Amino acid sequence: MGSLSSLLPAAIDARAALIDADHHAACRLFNGFVEGLPALAIDLYGTTLVLHDHSDAKTGDEALAKEALQLAKEKLPFIQSALWKVRNSENTESRNGVMLLGDEKQLCRRVMEDGVWYALALRRNRDASLYLDTRGLRAWAKATLTGKRVLNTFAYTASLGVAAKAGGASEIVNTDLNNAFLTIGRDSWSMNKWPVKRPEFRSGDFFDVIGQLKRERRLFDCVFVDPPLFSVTEQGRVDLVADMERLLNKVRPLIAHEGYLVAVNNAVFVPGSDFQAVLDRLCGDGFMTLDRRVDAPMDFVGTDATRVGKAPADPAPFNHSTKMAVLRVNRKDTKR
Repeated sequence: MGSLSSLLPAAIDARAALIDADHHAACRLFNGFVEGLPALAIDLYGTTLVLHDHSDAKTGDEALAKEALQLAKEKLPFIQSALWKVRNSENTESRNGVMLLGDEKQLCRRVMEDGVWYALALRRNRDASLYLDTRGLRAWAKATLTGKRVLNTFAYTASLGVAAKAGGASEIVNTDLNNAFLTIGRDSWSMNKWPVKRPEFRSGDFFDVIGQLKRERRLFDCVFVDPPLFSVTEQGRVDLVADMERLLNKVRPLIAHEGYLVAVNNAVFVPGSDFQAVLDRLCGDGFMTLDRRVDAPMDFVGTDATRVGKAPADPAPFNHSTKMAVLRVNRKDTKR
């Protein structure tokens, strides 16, 4: 498959158009799953490099991370800080990120995408607080949801809500179990000079909040469902492998006539055909139709020149393991 010294520079060159002169942009510099080195993925946030170590060892592969940092700095000398996240570590600090370059004060705090600011907290957990593979879905939200009422479930740092707000959505409710993540969403609101209103951020268990909204007889023009891979609370279970259909049916009564249900399944080992089968069953009653699939961007799927491996499971008919679909919903009662 080749060595990192040949794979990484070629991957960075392929992404040259995604790296802006002001160093405010974010992209995946290297996706080892499909570019020849499954143990490593590298993201660029402004002037900060985030190295995701997926090696089997619980201690990670520090030598590989340092080699990747050196190669990246040779191509991108503006990099000021680097964070190494060991996915399989038993140590929380290692999972959340250890500094390999610079200090914590130099970590990027915000990036701009499609003219919109997104707040970052790169060490808040093992992810990096902004999922770059859903960039196309944010572009869809910004372009489509003008004047719409939006419910963003499993909102995490509310990036889909930020995009909807930037596009002129009339009402947004971002909900997540972890209020600390929603606080990053509030920071994005402030960075874009939008007033932060309490009803726009609603912390709580998914099952509780959905039940409350139903009792309030709320209807939304668009509901986002982007759950974690697996989670269990006192109120219920989230399981993208076995229970995605049930989650989507939970929110269906909250969607207004001719509204949108946006479903995301990012389980790497769930084939695209399995997720498509879930969508087909949902559409089987004739009241829901598949409006579109949203592709993951080029920096996640590689190019013809850099792609040398295959994903753990075939994502087709989607183009990546982050499988995104927009469904159009009709109601028997036609309530809007």
